[in-house]
Parts: sequence; C-alpha cells; structure tokens
Amino acid sequence: MGLPLRKSKVCPPPTCPLSEVLGLLRGAWAPNVIWQLSGEPRRFGELRHDMPKISARVLSARLRELETRGLVTRRVLDTSPPSAEYSLTPLGRELLPAIDALACVGRKLIEEWEMHQRKVALS
Repeated sequence: MGLPLRKSKVCPPPTCPLSEVLGLLRGAWAPNVIWQLSGEPRRFGELRHDMPKISARVLSARLRELETRGLVTRRVLDTSPPSAEYSLTPLGRELLPAIDALACVGRKLIEEWEMHQRKVALS
C-alpha cells in the first residue's frame, strides 16, 4: 500500500504556446481543411471534392472539431435540401501563414527526395 497522493499547492506553469497551437491543428486532415477554406467558404461536398482521399466521416469530425475550437464557422444555407457552408474565422485565418510555411518545407522535402531518387536510378 503506497502513500496517499498529495495535491500541489503551487500553481502550474502556463501552457506552452506551441503546444496550444499544435493542439488546434491536431487530428489528421485539420491543416488540410483549414487550407481548403482559405480561399472562400465551401460546402461539405465541395470540401470532399477538394480532398478526395478524406472520408465523409473524418471530414465531418474535423469540421466539428475546428468549429468547436473557434477556427471554422458553419452557416446553414436556406436551400432545399438544407446545406451548410464552412468558412474560416479570424483566428483560423491567423494559422494560414504557419500552414503555408509548413507546406513550403514539405515541397522542398519532396524535391530533395525526388532528386535523391533520380540519383539512385542513374547509378
């Protein structure tokens, strides 16, 4: 039998800002959804068309998460059948430069990998 766990009387340190922003982007496809919404508001079907590899279930979950976190807004359109349109909030737009920077590094990594593959094929 162990000793009882005592509660700390010291206030915990503030949360790491990097952890906070990465928490906003957690989950597969979240950065992709934000990127797809960067141009203009999109309906669910349009987002599915823009990202053919994402399942409807995952897209729906990501949109709900991003809406809960205040990055995306959902507006129900007065159509028959009813439809919803998703757009970025100002906070969601603030993430675009960071996502763009990650995409830039990703493009460089892809280019380097392709160059490496060409060198291997030639040797």
